[in-house]
Amino acid sequence: MSVELASEIWAELKRYVNKVDRDEAAEAMISVLIDNDVSADDIKDAFKGDADVKGALAHYLKDHVEEDDDEEDDDEEDWEDDEDY
Repeated sequence: MSVELASEIWAELKRYVNKVDRDEAAEAMISVLIDNDVSADDIKDAFKGDADVKGALAHYLKDHVEEDDDEEDDDEEDWEDDEDY
């Protein structure tokens, strides 16, 4: 599925999702797109006018950048521990 098609489907379906549930629905959609190798830049371009999706993407990127930083710190600590032997 193309990201443009996902954008069109989201535009049609989001009016049926309660406003209080849209953030969670947008986050689920972002996860599916990312899991299917759609880049963050492509998502930004396709959903540039949708605040719910942009917010969900920003939240996703923030969480994953923090996780990546934590993993790099762990790897560096493991490497330093190995040097002691």
